Amino acid sequence: MRKVTGIMIYYYFVCKRKLWYFSNDIQMENENEDVIIGKLVDETSYERQKKHILIDETINVDFIKDYKVLHEIKKSKSIEEASIWQLKYYLYYLKKLGLEDMIGEIDYPLLRKREKVCLSKDDIDELEKILKNIAGIESQKKVPEKIDSKICKKCAYYELCYI
Repeated sequence: MRKVTGIMIYYYFVCKRKLWYFSNDIQMENENEDVIIGKLVDETSYERQKKHILIDETINVDFIKDYKVLHEIKKSKSIEEASIWQLKYYLYYLKKLGLEDMIGEIDYPLLRKREKVCLSKDDIDELEKILKNIAGIESQKKVPEKIDSKICKKCAYYELCYI
């Protein structure tokens, strides 16, 4: 199994099919308008912070404040559960590296809101199950079924699923 990135955790909660495409090196995000807008929000927010901290060539944290608060920047709360678990995975990953007592915050600059995220023992157990599930999805020969959700129309992979 290859390293699991934060985006893979995010896609696990959004759509298993999207995760499978991404895991099999079929990437279409560069052309997607929503992805481009999200990157723009990220680039123009918190400009004084040292951003995009790549750790162990696996996780990419938007920025870290005071050596203990991980920040993830999102443009909207539309897929908040996925964002929360992505940040919990970062906390989990750093805990595995020996960095204890870290917390996370999801920043929504366009909404001027911030959500605090902590990692519990139950979250760790759930993440370990999720990691096994991701390995299973990656190794499937066939693409998972489409989810037929309202979010599909804005997805970078829409054409692969519906056209």
